[in-house]
Amino acid sequence: MIRFLILRIVFPLLVLWFIRALLKTLFAGFQSSVTQAPKAPPAPHAGGELKKDPVCGTYVSVEASVTKKVNGEVVHFCSPACRDKFRAA
Repeated sequence: MIRFLILRIVFPLLVLWFIRALLKTLFAGFQSSVTQAPKAPPAPHAGGELKKDPVCGTYVSVEASVTKKVNGEVVHFCSPACRDKFRAA
């Protein structure tokens, strides 16, 4: 009776449990590599002096701004796109 119980019930359950654990481990590694979101850039330091972007009018922190030197003066931009628009003008 005990041998029947072990061979017909317990052993197949152990095999299924092992296969499930193996598949879960494999798919968990695959899923984390597929759904991993790109890391966001670190947030700029809050506070400090603000400068106005001459292209779009946005106020941007001096520490987080994109800069360009124009006639010896440093001009601050909110993004490389605004800097490039300023160059074209």
